[in-house]
Amino acid sequence: MKNQNEIKNGVLIFIGIGLFFLLMDLFGLADKNYLRILNAFIVLFGISKTIKSNYSNGITDYLENLVSGFKTGIIGVFLGIVGLIVFVYIKGGETYLATLSDTFFFTGKTNLVKYCAVLFFEGVASSLIGSFALMQYWKDVPAVSKK
Repeated sequence: MKNQNEIKNGVLIFIGIGLFFLLMDLFGLADKNYLRILNAFIVLFGISKTIKSNYSNGITDYLENLVSGFKTGIIGVFLGIVGLIVFVYIKGGETYLATLSDTFFFTGKTNLVKYCAVLFFEGVASSLIGSFALMQYWKDVPAVSKK
């Protein structure tokens, strides 16, 4: 049951991030780096839903919920990167990739593999940090109000 919640909320993260970036592309904002920080809230929302669901189902172990939240984030990030690869190839491949905003991670010419690898490591880090931060909240919330 727990893995089902992780997968469901990981897919929810994927859908949220996908819609967010599709809207950014539609409105011509794909090159605005500062808007990309908003996807962290989508990831945190999905992780929080998993942890809240675990607490509602009586799973209150700190480490177990930390790992569960992390797995949820990783599922969402992995699916998001697969979606990005498909989207970039639909939009024109490496030429479209060159139009995406430059960040401090990417200097000079980049390719899709390097771009996705950096995004994956960034996603892993944000999933771990987000899971840890949310667990700091959930460990102190009384069990009665966690439903």
